[in-house]
Amino acid sequence: MPTPQPLSTIALPQSYELCRDIMASHGRTYSLATRLLTPRQQRAVWSLYAWARIVDDYVDCPADADRSPTHIEATVTRLSELFHSAVVIGSLDDVHRDRDRAVISAAAQTFRDYDIDPQLSADFVHSMLMDVPDTSCHIAHFETWEQLDSYMWGSAAVIGLEMMPILGTRTGVSCEEATPYAECLGKAFQVTNFLRDIAEDFRRDRIYLPLNEWEAFGVGTEEIGYCAATGQTTPAVRQALAYFIARNRALYAEASSGVDMLGVPGRQAIRAAEILYSDILGEIERMNYNVFAQRAHVGRARKAKIALPLLFTAVAGRLRQELSGT
Repeated sequence: MPTPQPLSTIALPQSYELCRDIMASHGRTYSLATRLLTPRQQRAVWSLYAWARIVDDYVDCPADADRSPTHIEATVTRLSELFHSAVVIGSLDDVHRDRDRAVISAAAQTFRDYDIDPQLSADFVHSMLMDVPDTSCHIAHFETWEQLDSYMWGSAAVIGLEMMPILGTRTGVSCEEATPYAECLGKAFQVTNFLRDIAEDFRRDRIYLPLNEWEAFGVGTEEIGYCAATGQTTPAVRQALAYFIARNRALYAEASSGVDMLGVPGRQAIRAAEILYSDILGEIERMNYNVFAQRAHVGRARKAKIALPLLFTAVAGRLRQELSGT
């Protein structure tokens, strides 16, 4: 049996570079926002994103003879156990895939560097396994916001909590004060994902936005399926989506004041992500709510318009800190 290796010998620069590439490929808005951070913060955020991404990739891979739901659940559970052990003891047992080994080592080292509770990762994995059919915790169609909130605790809120020690807070603000806002912003990002990806999720037999809310507008699963199949929206679906967007914007509004509690340059990075991600909602409106025909996204010009001034502010803030010796 292979001897566990210390993370210091595995979490090498190339491991973080792989994490950076994974983030650049799958999370372009988040990747842009991380450019406002310090190099050390960047590496930490890359690793957290990449760890979440590989778990999500396993969960979303199509089931076949070699990747049954049972196999997927066993694989993800095993990787989660290896990750937890690596955080606690500082070494990593043998991992079959080189990519997984590099990402787990980098993310586990980040958890150790910033004293992040490994239970947050375990909660994330639990929510991801809720997406796998035929598992004990599987939910295909969420019925209520309360049920969805339970899922989003692991899929979204914990990500905000993992980020808090990395980004830090401004002078006079404790992490405990900023924590509720971090949870809220994580959920706001997640609901935007749900709105943007309704068609793709439906093809996987997933409906995240609560059915009881759809039903309040007279929309059932058959009508959502019709829209996904035809690439068209109905008046009732458009009304429901307008309601969900309003509810999503309320989450952003609730979380927004918490961004100002963060230190420099984390404050500017998260503000950029908040603005650009919430802009997706405006894109959905400009598409007349037809999220079934194309994927809403924010253009490069808009991203540059938001990111460049915030980058200047972040750099200026870092220089002031260095000059003042704080």
